[in-house]
Amino acid sequence: MKALCYHGKQDIRYDTVPDPTIEDPRDVIIKVTSCAICGSDLHLYDGFMPGMQSGDIMGHEFMGEVVEVGRESRRLKVGDRVVVPFTIICGECDQCRRGNFSVCERTNRNKDVADKVFGHTTAGLYGYTHLTGGYAGGQAEYVRVAHADASAVKVPDGMSDEQALFLGDIFPTGWQAAAQCEIEPTDTVAVWGAGPVGQFAVRSAVMMGARQVVCIDNVPERLAMARAGGAITIDFDQESVVERLNALTNGKGPEKCIDAVGLEAHASRSIDSLYDRVKQAMMMETDRPHVLREMIYVCRPAGILSIPGVYGGLLDKIPFGAAMNKGLTFRMGQTHVNRWTDDLLRRIQEGEIDPSFVITHTVGLDAGPEMYRTFRDKHDSCIKVVLKP
Repeated sequence: MKALCYHGKQDIRYDTVPDPTIEDPRDVIIKVTSCAICGSDLHLYDGFMPGMQSGDIMGHEFMGEVVEVGRESRRLKVGDRVVVPFTIICGECDQCRRGNFSVCERTNRNKDVADKVFGHTTAGLYGYTHLTGGYAGGQAEYVRVAHADASAVKVPDGMSDEQALFLGDIFPTGWQAAAQCEIEPTDTVAVWGAGPVGQFAVRSAVMMGARQVVCIDNVPERLAMARAGGAITIDFDQESVVERLNALTNGKGPEKCIDAVGLEAHASRSIDSLYDRVKQAMMMETDRPHVLREMIYVCRPAGILSIPGVYGGLLDKIPFGAAMNKGLTFRMGQTHVNRWTDDLLRRIQEGEIDPSFVITHTVGLDAGPEMYRTFRDKHDSCIKVVLKP
């Protein structure tokens, strides 16, 4: 089969690789009908996440048709259309029973390594380094879906791939980011980053009834999409984020702040950006935490910081004293996708939201290597790429 494979920093290739096979009686094999490039994939593409090996299949946003089932699969059958959450869950461990699916205790096949790096294992993830199990990703013609009965989400008849695809990651991620904020009708919610996750965080905060939602970015097309979703926007290249947020909140600051950027944050002031880039180059920090610093500074005392943006390692110059003295609450983590999918699927079916709004580019899988560059560099007004094997 064909797949997009990692061969080093900024080197993704359209390769021929062996077809997947059933490895466990609870597995299924799906024929991929749609997959996508995620902002988290760019952290791999740019070489910020450890644990990738040459030839690894990329991608964790995918869906398709079941073509083979393991002998212990009870819920799925050949011909079912499914969208696959990027977090691999067993559905049986203590964390899964609590709904903490992204920290499933059983699905990371490299648990010993993860324990050493993170202190305790996370769940296995598709297409996302050997620290999270080394599972083949979904930017391919076929994928082995592990523990499929527990995780795969059946797609109703009549729902298009474009409506369903993002239930596997960015829609639940944006929703969880807003849910972690415990939004009240009097709240201002500030969202840093107007990429795909930021767009869903904006719309989720609006649906949850925030008084006002503010989105911060510097790309005109992304800011326009956020405004279409109900946000007030701030272009950080054109004005001070802190001053504008204070003006919008009578000097009090937003009650809730969402970091939808993560480890590759850009700073509006060149000195901040230069500082983090120099520290990265000297291996004195791994991630650029400008957004975290800004959120801590501007958030209203006793507020909540929600962090869906991915971080991989060590941060520098975090004003933790300010966070402690302001009494801020931090909530973060990979998404507990299956906690949210039933409700979000219903909202799509009832017409409350059509997730396909975020798609700007649809191309064949063979165009994937070039689209990684287009997406990373935000060329051609690119916000979200869907690939068709």
